Amino acid sequence: MPDTAPSKNSAPRPNVKVEAWTFDVGDAGKTVDAFAEEVMHRVETAWAGGVDIVLLPEFLWAALEPLMPNKDADMEDIAKVVWVDLMPRLKQRLCRKGKHAIVGTAPWRDPANGHLHNRAIIFSDGRVLHQDKMFLTPWEHEFRAGKELYVFEMSGLRVAVIICLDIEVPELSSRLRGLNIDLLLVPSATETIYGSERVTRCASGRAIELGCAVVVCPLVGKCDSSMVNLNLGKIAMYLPALKAFDAYDRTEDTRLAHQGWHSLRVEIPEAVIQDAHRKRKETNPSQLSVNMTPDEVQIDESARTQPPKKIVRRQRM
Repeated sequence: MPDTAPSKNSAPRPNVKVEAWTFDVGDAGKTVDAFAEEVMHRVETAWAGGVDIVLLPEFLWAALEPLMPNKDADMEDIAKVVWVDLMPRLKQRLCRKGKHAIVGTAPWRDPANGHLHNRAIIFSDGRVLHQDKMFLTPWEHEFRAGKELYVFEMSGLRVAVIICLDIEVPELSSRLRGLNIDLLLVPSATETIYGSERVTRCASGRAIELGCAVVVCPLVGKCDSSMVNLNLGKIAMYLPALKAFDAYDRTEDTRLAHQGWHSLRVEIPEAVIQDAHRKRKETNPSQLSVNMTPDEVQIDESARTQPPKKIVRRQRM
């Protein structure tokens, strides 16, 4: 992507570099420590290469299940390993000023009520943040839905982390309209081409609806796990369909991946996105303020209850 053009009154703002990595759950080490080291190595290597924000997939840490010493380990056991045993080391390595990483999601147990949540682990500018998944698939029956959606500041961008199925829910998009979101980061885990297509096709729609960039990052590979035994997907980035982005590739993606380590590095044009938020002379759904309630949607009853069709039986000639 080209750099943004300098303005007359200030130096050009550099594009924000985002790198998304698939994570092969079948090739991430033989031990819990080796697995964690692989995660940290991917993030640190990307940062060393000039990346500002690193994105890793949903349910990455659920792939610890076959590596746990206790062969009957469940999601609560994984939650303890991640948030109690590994977190001090993760914080020491990944809490870095000026850098950001979403290191996938992991089970998190709420000490107040014992409920499990599918929680994104976010390291941002030296802080540890989080985002819980808000809409759950049928096979996430062990988890409870999150109640709050957060907007973060990362490298000058207004960012929200939208986890897998959440990107398919238009109500979340409508709640973000008007907030001038610059970037959605979407860690995902899907086991079929249909799930992958739902995530990517909806992500493209959200880029248009919100006038923002969207980056999708999937889990891949196979492992002996009750949660993530089979995974596939493609990394993708979408920009708004606006004239301001005429010089940019508004869609970038990888091939559908079933296994292996794949990455996509993209540059998010901060200045262009934020300037587009302010322009009012182009059709831009992100600037609409319509908020209709179900009572305001009128349905023509004749379209709902059609009269029965008369079937004429033809005689055999």
